[in-house]
Amino acid sequence: MHDIWNPWHGCVKCSEGCQNCYMYYLDALRGKRGDAVYRTKTGFRYPLSKDRGGQYKVKSGEMLRVCMTSDFFLEEADPWREEAWEIIARRPDVKFFLLTKRPERVAEHLPRNWGEGWENVMCNISCENQRRADERIPILLDLPFKHKGIMCAPLIGPVSIEPYLSDGQIEQVLCEGENYGGARPCRYEWVKSLHDACVSHDVTFVFCGTGRRFVKDGRTYRIEGNGVQSSQAYRSGLGYQGKPMDFKLTDGWGYPIPADRLYRPYYGERCRTCGMKLSCNGCSRCGKCS
Repeated sequence: MHDIWNPWHGCVKCSEGCQNCYMYYLDALRGKRGDAVYRTKTGFRYPLSKDRGGQYKVKSGEMLRVCMTSDFFLEEADPWREEAWEIIARRPDVKFFLLTKRPERVAEHLPRNWGEGWENVMCNISCENQRRADERIPILLDLPFKHKGIMCAPLIGPVSIEPYLSDGQIEQVLCEGENYGGARPCRYEWVKSLHDACVSHDVTFVFCGTGRRFVKDGRTYRIEGNGVQSSQAYRSGLGYQGKPMDFKLTDGWGYPIPADRLYRPYYGERCRTCGMKLSCNGCSRCGKCS
């Protein structure tokens, strides 16, 4: 996918949401261990890669989701993170979506010139149930980031986030059920509760997908395939576009980039009914849909 940057791969399980980790499952299919953490060879410098014409492949205004097969603040990645920060600093025209289950490590692993945060970086914490929400979200709220979000995935229990939205720091909440072997059920009322809290505070809510086992009105639906799960999430009507996030992106000289020079996502036929549409870069036109 053109909106993912994995500078390293592999992770160490640390909480309930990790039990059926999709990365561990997919690595096992390839005969690999999910807890074997390594720096990626071709992917590490992806944000700086250029095409034959000398232009960046990642365009100004795009958002890169970072470490989708790891954790940006994983202890095992400490030797490589400083270089990753340098790459992020060199692309102030690109939005970087950081996701972590380890907010307690963040403050000690920010760049020296971080100040109150960089305009192009959004920190998102993962909380799969109420225990982890109450443990991690308060730490996030105390961290110096210009943009903050919450990721309830895999959602394996009810999560009340209302108290954490009142001061306006949280700009986006994403939610998804669980997939692959041993997938635990995700319930409609849990998702609806998150949606209602976001609507009441005008925070964007993205229902990415139902997961393999989705429960509504006492009935369990077995939904196979990420595409079907995402379209069912879209059809639920629970996605909500709240107050837009204002990333003050600049060029390499520090000058603001006019809106007409920023990337405009293209949405293909399948994108129209995708639950992820509110938070992705659109279709990469890879040709697989046809």
